[in-house]
Amino acid sequence: MNGAPPFAPQQLDHLVLRVIDLERSIAFYRDVLGCTLVRWRDELGLVHLRAGTTLIDLIAVDGELGRPGGAPAAATGRNLEHFCLRIEPFDADLIRSHLRNHGIAMHGDVEDRFGAEDYGPSLYIEDPDGNVVELKGVRAAQI
Repeated sequence: MNGAPPFAPQQLDHLVLRVIDLERSIAFYRDVLGCTLVRWRDELGLVHLRAGTTLIDLIAVDGELGRPGGAPAAATGRNLEHFCLRIEPFDADLIRSHLRNHGIAMHGDVEDRFGAEDYGPSLYIEDPDGNVVELKGVRAAQI
């Protein structure tokens, strides 16, 4: 190895998740998490959704891009451990109510966890394919 790379990571550009039902997953990321649909590439079974400066791409497990990945995520295997979306504002009561209205269960309660912007409140939920999503805010300023 010859020293450091000639670049510095800046942010997550995009994340690609293999999903069983594109419509159901689009509804979750759009209606529950507030992402916006950017582009639908039907010929590839690929959908791009915007989450701030990051894209969450969804590919159908039975589509051209999804088939090489094998079986879909299930109770005994996941696409990934989890990914974290930084959200604001982080109002735990409003978030709980919103999730309840969409029939989404939280895994545990809100806890202070470490992330890219230091510690802050976070909670875990699952998308329709069992992928774990962490919703994270920043810690309130110390007075």
